[in-house]
Amino acid sequence: MTIAIVDLGCGNVGSVDPALRRLGAVTKITDDLARIDAAERVVLPGVGAAGHAMERIDALGLRDTLQRRDRPMLGICLGMQLLFERSEEDDTACLGLVEGQVRRLAPETGRPVPHMGWSRLEVRDEVAGLSSGEYAYFAHSYACDEVPQSVAMVDYGRPITAAVRQGRLLGAQFHPERSSETGKRFLEAFLSC
Repeated sequence: MTIAIVDLGCGNVGSVDPALRRLGAVTKITDDLARIDAAERVVLPGVGAAGHAMERIDALGLRDTLQRRDRPMLGICLGMQLLFERSEEDDTACLGLVEGQVRRLAPETGRPVPHMGWSRLEVRDEVAGLSSGEYAYFAHSYACDEVPQSVAMVDYGRPITAAVRQGRLLGAQFHPERSSETGKRFLEAFLSC
């Protein structure tokens, strides 16, 4: 199985790649359109800003390839946010693969922004290898509210989507590569979908 990890010149490729390799995956960090299109699975990693990430996707000619993809694809953190229709961050039109808009988190007492740390998951559908009550590691300032494709939620001042699944498309607002056994099972679910 070949997995293309999309290299947008930013993101958490340095931690996602070894996490997938530990699970036996053969990975390639690449920005090459042909390799991404041919890969059995694609990972759109996180970390960065929505506007810049979509500019890079367009500059590399990847928008159409990612939008028409019919094989498994995983978005992590910012990568998951890019799966939605829009982001308030830089007022960005995203890939539009999942309905919904990404909004900025509002800071509150005891809930600083960015949301960094471990939060308890409320799982709506265990198909993604997750269970309610488990903790996952988050690092983000923007998030999407609940959508029909939400399979896990977390409360951070408001209920936000922690994971989505739509067919062979999977997304995690949390960082599975940093989320211990919870994250490992989530990545295993991606590898087996």
